[in-house]
Amino acid sequence: MWLRRGMILRSRSAASGFLSVMVPDLDHGESTYRGSGKLQGLSALITGADSGIGRAIAISYAREGANVAISYLSEDSDAQETRQLVEAAGQQAICLPGDLREETFCEEIIDRTISGLGALDILVNNAAFQETEEEIEAFSTEVFDRILKTNLYAPFWLSRAAMSRLPVGGSIINTVSIQRYDPSPYLLPYATTKSALIGMTKATAKLAMEQGVRVNAVAPGPVWTPFIPGSMPKDKFENFGKDTLFMRPAQPAELAPLYVWLASPEASFVTGEVYGCSGGKTPV
Repeated sequence: MWLRRGMILRSRSAASGFLSVMVPDLDHGESTYRGSGKLQGLSALITGADSGIGRAIAISYAREGANVAISYLSEDSDAQETRQLVEAAGQQAICLPGDLREETFCEEIIDRTISGLGALDILVNNAAFQETEEEIEAFSTEVFDRILKTNLYAPFWLSRAAMSRLPVGGSIINTVSIQRYDPSPYLLPYATTKSALIGMTKATAKLAMEQGVRVNAVAPGPVWTPFIPGSMPKDKFENFGKDTLFMRPAQPAELAPLYVWLASPEASFVTGEVYGCSGGKTPV
């Protein structure tokens, strides 16, 4: 569906984290993803599930038979669309707005997922934040702290709170990045967190196996999401993904099957691994 090379990217308005500004439109798998019961009867908490990769994961999980808790910061209109897509697949959905930089909120949404859906079988730590700067001096401590709190502290807090609640066979999946392997200097804090999150994934996998829980990660390359025009200067996002072999960024729907497989019983012997989806940019 998205095999063609090249893509003209632009934003309809000022930088934003909302789907309405994206040109071309995003493909989350709304009209293409077909499930086959791989996650039947399971319940998942997905952070950053209002749009982009998170929404694509939510759609695929619902169509595979899972109920979904949708965690997001404040993009209510996008989150409600995700909820409708999950419910249209015949599954339960709950929306959990709030700031993952708060430790108590991370603990709270684990409890709210279990009370709202009846269980927690899968945790997907997908939410992230980034800002770009051309010089190291331009990265403020405030920005650095926000990026670390969102991208690194939150997955730790959520994983720690979820660990005793996940059943044998449960799964934690972290969204990391090609930035771990080929970091861009203008994304220094973001690249730092994604590198650290891979270390956390591998260390947590060893601890979690004592409870029969698997922990893995997906490392996307460039992906067309609201993240991009919302956090990059125009000259960078208009050329975003042109250095892949496809000469374009991925669409979110192209990553979702990895998250499905890692959460499913089919990956029962897989833990502590990182799976790349980078358009041929680099081996991971």
